[in-house]
Amino acid sequence: MIDKLYKAYLASHRVTTDSRAITPGCLFFAFKGASFDGNAFAPQALEQGAALCVISDEKYKVDDRCIVVPDVLATLQELAREHRRHLTVPVVGITGTNGKTTTKELVHAVLAKRYKASATAGNFNNHLGVPLTLLAIPEGTQIAIVEMGANHPGEIAFLCDIADPDCGLITNVGRAHLEGFGSFEGVIKTKTELYRHLATKGGTVFVNADNPILMEKASGLATVTYGKDETAMVRGTYVGSDPYLHFYFEVGDNVYNVRTHLLGAYNFDNCMAAVAVGLHFGVEPFDIKEAIEQYVPANQRSQWKETADNKLYLDCYNANPSSMAAAIASFAEMDSGSGKVAIIGAMRELGDASQEEHRKLVQALADCHLECCLLIGHEFDGLTLAQNMTLLHTTEEAVEWLTKTKIKGRTILIKGSNSNRLWTLEPLL
Repeated sequence: MIDKLYKAYLASHRVTTDSRAITPGCLFFAFKGASFDGNAFAPQALEQGAALCVISDEKYKVDDRCIVVPDVLATLQELAREHRRHLTVPVVGITGTNGKTTTKELVHAVLAKRYKASATAGNFNNHLGVPLTLLAIPEGTQIAIVEMGANHPGEIAFLCDIADPDCGLITNVGRAHLEGFGSFEGVIKTKTELYRHLATKGGTVFVNADNPILMEKASGLATVTYGKDETAMVRGTYVGSDPYLHFYFEVGDNVYNVRTHLLGAYNFDNCMAAVAVGLHFGVEPFDIKEAIEQYVPANQRSQWKETADNKLYLDCYNANPSSMAAAIASFAEMDSGSGKVAIIGAMRELGDASQEEHRKLVQALADCHLECCLLIGHEFDGLTLAQNMTLLHTTEEAVEWLTKTKIKGRTILIKGSNSNRLWTLEPLL
């Protein structure tokens, strides 16, 4: 069955799970959700030109162009494995608690200076996204970058089994998704499944020399180290971030000065990872500098915006204790020239650690001596708040508060998970 699917896939190199995106010759995988049944769209997909439909409900089978399987997702994953077995280009795997999407984008920008490079779209990094990423690699690609995410033990190992990276990196390990991982040790064990996979094939691991946990876990592997540490194979120096990150890296006796469009000192590690990967694959140092300088973040990740009334530090796509601490530290470092305000959304999926982690967050914000701080979410209930802090339970309440209390002439950090929908507050600022 996979042979039949793969032969059809090779004819078009097009796979979709969206019945609205059917193109002639594509393969349509019909997923069933709580409020929709993709199986019902199989006849329509065939009429619109799909070569084959993979379905899980016999009653929607039109003819032999419909392949009925017990698990559509498992079939898609197996097709991606088959395609990966035929790929002869290097695959770079990227995972980590924070910064993996930004690092993936930077690595892609750097490698694209020399190669026809393909990378995960957006943050399509899960059990569905990784197979779709592999199957979307264009013909003629010379190198591929695959982002892998996880919130439960064993998930990185599973994704490595599909993507089979030849080399890779872990951006960092932090206290995120503790509800799923069970503990910080669970986070470390799961993320380093990438290292264990690469060890089985003698693959290269790019390791942040400034991260003692990752350096220890990478011991004995083929490594390229990067960072500020004097022992790093690829050395860099953090200059500042006010608001944009400024750093330089060294190659031999030459120093390359890089002024980015990224906010926050924490992006130094992400940039240095891209430098290390680029140098490993033979990209010229000046091209690496240029690629990083030309990269502009999007999707509320470390973005700087100036409105008619305020300056905004938007970082409201992801939030966990380590990313919160990094964003707050960078915000505190900024010489804003005006009063500082923070709008902070609660962190999710922390399990039993939630109250303590939110208490630490409140303390970190109190130490910044902000003019005003809005805390959004029930997770802050019961905590002792500083006088400059206002607790609001929903983003809708924050909209009401900001409508009544107009903020002007301030520098504002907006930090929270995508589920907080803090980006909806931007028009009010």
